[in-house]
Amino acid sequence: MKVAVFSTKRYDRDFLERANVHHGHTLTYLEPHLTGATASLAKGFDAACIFVNDHADAQVLEQFAAFGIRLLALRCAGFNQVDLGAAGAHGITVVRVPSYSPHAVAEHALTLMLSLNRRIHRAYNRVRDGNFALNGLLGFDMYGKTVGVIGTGKIGLIMTGILTGLGCKVIAFDPSPAKNLPADASYVDLAELYAQSDIVTLHCPLTADTHHLINGAALAAMKNGVMLINTSRGALIDTRAAIEGLKSGHIGYLGLDVYEEEDELFFDDLSNQVMRDDVFARLLTFPNVLITGHQGFFTREALAAIAETTLANITNYALGRQPLFTVSG
Repeated sequence: MKVAVFSTKRYDRDFLERANVHHGHTLTYLEPHLTGATASLAKGFDAACIFVNDHADAQVLEQFAAFGIRLLALRCAGFNQVDLGAAGAHGITVVRVPSYSPHAVAEHALTLMLSLNRRIHRAYNRVRDGNFALNGLLGFDMYGKTVGVIGTGKIGLIMTGILTGLGCKVIAFDPSPAKNLPADASYVDLAELYAQSDIVTLHCPLTADTHHLINGAALAAMKNGVMLINTSRGALIDTRAAIEGLKSGHIGYLGLDVYEEEDELFFDDLSNQVMRDDVFARLLTFPNVLITGHQGFFTREALAAIAETTLANITNYALGRQPLFTVSG
C-alpha cells in the first residue's frame, strides 16, 4: 500500500524502514503534523499513518474519504486524537498499537519519581558548575511510602510491580480492576487513594471521563507535599490547577512526560524560539517540576515494536484480513 506517514523524525524512518523490509509497502515520510491544513498531503495515498499529536478530526477524515483513503494507522496506543464516529461514517478503518513496550513507560515514570525525589536534575547542574553543596537536595526513602497508581492496564501493572519491589505500599484505582494485581498491592476508591498516597502516578487513557481527572478538587484531597507523576496523556491534569498547587506548596513534586497543550511544543527543536505558551513557561519556573518531552516510549525495543505492529496492521488490511488492532467508536 502507498502510505503517507505524518509527523516523522529520523528515528521513525529508521525503524519503519527496517520493519518494512518484510512488508513491502511504499512509505512516504512527511514531517508536518496532520491537521486540516496538511491533510491534502495524503492525496494519492491508500492509507495515512499518524502519531500522538496529529489530529484526525471530522474535517480531516472528510478530506481523507474524498481522497479514497480507507485506512488510518496510528503508531501509538492512544486514539483520543481521532474522531471515531466520523471515521466510521466515512468507512475508514482505524488501527493502533495498543502495546509496544509498557516497561519503557513504567521505567520512565520511575525515573521521574527518583529524579524529583533526589533532585538529580538540580544536582547535575550544580556539579557541572563546581557546586558540591547538598543544601536543597534532601530526599526521602521510597521504601515504605504509599504510592497510588491510577490505571492498571499493562503499564500500570508493571509500575505496580516495580514499586512493590522497592518496598512501597501500593494502592490502585481502576474502574475495571485487573485480576493479576500483585499480591502486595490493593484496590481502593479514588477518594482513599488521594487521601493516603505520598505519590500519585497516572497510567490511564484520556477519555471524556478522565479529562482533567486531576483538578483543583482532586489536588485538595491529596496529602500536602504530594508527588504527582504523569506519563499518560497531558489533559489528565488541569495544568492551571497544578500551578496553583505548586504555588501553595500543596504539590511538593511534579513530574510530567506529557502536557495538555503539547501539540505545538513536543518533538520539535524550539530552542531558538520564544516560548509562547505562558502556562508551560510558568511550569518551567518551579524547581520542583521535572518535564520531559513525551520521551517515555522512546526505547529501541518500543520503536521496533511500534514499527512492526503498525506495518502488520497495514499488511493485514491490504490482504483483506482483519487488522491486528482495530479501534471503533
